[in-house]
Amino acid sequence: MTTIQEASLPPILAGRDVIAQGKTGSGKTAAFGLGLLSKLVTSELKVQSLVLCPTRELADQVAEEIRRLARTVQNVKVSTLCGGKPFRAQADSLDHGAHIVVGTPGRVDDHLRKKTLNVAGLTALVLDEADRMLDMGFQDTLEAIVESLPKVRQTMLFSATYPDSIESIATKVMTEPVMVRVDSTHDSETIEQRFFNVNDDQERLKALRLLLLRFRPEAAVVFCNTKRDAQEVATDLRAHGFAALALHGDLEQRDRDETLVRFANKSSSVLVATDVAARGLDIESLDAVINYHIARDPEVHLHRIGRTGRAGGVGAAYSLVSEKESYKVALLQDYLRQEIVSEPLPSTATLQQSAISPAMATLLIDAGKKQKIRAGDILGALTGEKGIAGDQVGKINIFHNRSYVAVHKDAAKAALRKLSEGKLKGRSFRARLIRGYPDIKKETGSRSARVGR
Repeated sequence: MTTIQEASLPPILAGRDVIAQGKTGSGKTAAFGLGLLSKLVTSELKVQSLVLCPTRELADQVAEEIRRLARTVQNVKVSTLCGGKPFRAQADSLDHGAHIVVGTPGRVDDHLRKKTLNVAGLTALVLDEADRMLDMGFQDTLEAIVESLPKVRQTMLFSATYPDSIESIATKVMTEPVMVRVDSTHDSETIEQRFFNVNDDQERLKALRLLLLRFRPEAAVVFCNTKRDAQEVATDLRAHGFAALALHGDLEQRDRDETLVRFANKSSSVLVATDVAARGLDIESLDAVINYHIARDPEVHLHRIGRTGRAGGVGAAYSLVSEKESYKVALLQDYLRQEIVSEPLPSTATLQQSAISPAMATLLIDAGKKQKIRAGDILGALTGEKGIAGDQVGKINIFHNRSYVAVHKDAAKAALRKLSEGKLKGRSFRARLIRGYPDIKKETGSRSARVGR
């Protein structure tokens, strides 16, 4: 167990209200997920637990983790309620019953007001990353949701920080909570932080390329303060040969999903994101975080760098700072309680190097959970007679009506050909190699085939 799991699970299992504060990537999801599953009565198909998350990405991640933890428990149904997905489809799913609901405050509140979500049998509430929900302006919505829940319940609040606003809402919704605190900051043993000087904004783009070429992370997240910056930076990186994708609030849900899939399966090496869009991002082996601008809030900086060096791993965080940002650096220095010393950028000779080319490519198949497709079906179709080797297949992600499979780039054409010659579940489905970028429609292109044509 991680430190926060070891400290929080005993009171959770004892049915106590719990406030748990710990750094990002410390294992909070498994802690409350195991607590929810331990008291679940699967024979009663009603909503017994509600988990609220600040973003769709985090809600999806939490739901998948709970499903993973529940693999040894029969007939556990977990439903996800988030914006960007059809309301009617979610209501129909709830009509068929659910044990655990994971969702964002806005969409959960919609279902409660329209009476498509029945919480009369609820026994547990989890507020995950509560600090970010409050930062995003969800306090009134949270209070409205809590007001509609049964008064007798277990409430768990998990957060990376514990500002006054958290204490205020905890007082309203919890009963004699047990406070669990573990290290909430990342030290030099888990994350190497370095700060680099830039003269002005015009120099930032070149400076970013210098850092990526000098340190050569196989997977890096670049944080920007605005959606416009995120889009412009991703476009510039692509123009210089980097496999970069943008993640921000203007993307449609399908494009957001595809972007995260391609970055997580190593088909793209750089993700340029805003803070809200990247909240809840869970990528294994994230080598580096780069702050294109220093975050406006020191706590946000902590969340950013927490994307790397997760669960005991070692990561790196690089920040670009100008003289105009000296006040932000001073605030951050006080918050981290350590001196920040900026250093010069790497030599411009580094720009002569080539960008890292991702090892994987992504195939999109127009079939998913609705068509009863499973990962084993896709793996079997790819590795059957005269197919590609099993170790050339990477992550497989299955959505409602589509699936993504990562394959080694050198095997991409053979994999597409194999899919075009075979079948999935005895049926033919369209498959294509994704080449473009979902954040810029005019760049999108693909090579396609029909599975079982």
